[in-house]
Amino acid sequence: MIQVENLTKQFDDFTAVDNLSFTVEPGEVLGFLGPNGAGKSTTMKMITGFIDPTAGRVSVFGKSVSEQPLFAQQQMGYLPEGAPAYGEMSVLAFLSFIADVRGLKGSQKQERLDVVVEQVQLASVLHKTIDTLSKGFARRVGLAQAIIHNPQILILDEPTDGLDPNQKHQVRELIKGLAKDKIVIISTHILEEVSAVCTRALIINQGRLLLDGKPDELEKQSRHHNAICLQLASDEQDAEAQLKSIANIDSVESLDDRTFMIFPKDGQMLLPQVVRFLDEKKWDVENLHLEKGRLEDVFRNVTAQSHSNQVTGKGE
Repeated sequence: MIQVENLTKQFDDFTAVDNLSFTVEPGEVLGFLGPNGAGKSTTMKMITGFIDPTAGRVSVFGKSVSEQPLFAQQQMGYLPEGAPAYGEMSVLAFLSFIADVRGLKGSQKQERLDVVVEQVQLASVLHKTIDTLSKGFARRVGLAQAIIHNPQILILDEPTDGLDPNQKHQVRELIKGLAKDKIVIISTHILEEVSAVCTRALIINQGRLLLDGKPDELEKQSRHHNAICLQLASDEQDAEAQLKSIANIDSVESLDDRTFMIFPKDGQMLLPQVVRFLDEKKWDVENLHLEKGRLEDVFRNVTAQSHSNQVTGKGE
């Protein structure tokens, strides 16, 4: 287990992390969310022992990271933002070097190299220098060095930032495969990452914890929870006004002449009423789907509110 207690980090007069507390249990994939500058990377560096907190404590399996950094770092694999590596080295030479640093020797070292190369699918680039790799393969190399010693904890800082959609999918599938028996913390500002990979999400801003919950629970706080996107096959006169007449509808937004987003009051389920209405009107429907909610709504609302409170002094 990772336990973060009242963690604070100040740089001169700037507070990057402000009294942050949370725990992460084995089997959890925690998405650590926040806008740029929210304190995510600083928190990751304190958890991994790369920088010391100004106040507070991080413990790993009951042992303080500050007091026993070697033990903590032995339990962790860390992928820093940007996946830095020695670009002039071949992939195999770099991974062999990291295995040596991690204390792996002989048959144990070779076994781990073989497992990780297969796991991360690096066989085709083993003898290429890291500088010549695509971003997708460079991230895979970064993940490989993080897991070479089979750690119980993975700390991944922006693991898919800058990758194309196919590369993102590949890296996310890899993370899900690795996460089955480990603690995984993913620091990201990419909201789709959380829905795709994480079992739990924290949202922070200005170094403070704003929300903590499962992604689907957070999505239910979105105004899009149980909203209905309706696309008609043809124009209908006063369609928006007629849709607003359905009971318990909060609002209707016209996306174009034939497409509407229907928002329920208090997240109620209105799909049966809407389907009955369309049947009675005999409107031809091209597409109809129910929204489960959007993490983007919740993220934007809580971070904007946090910023407003800071400006007005309500957060003090």
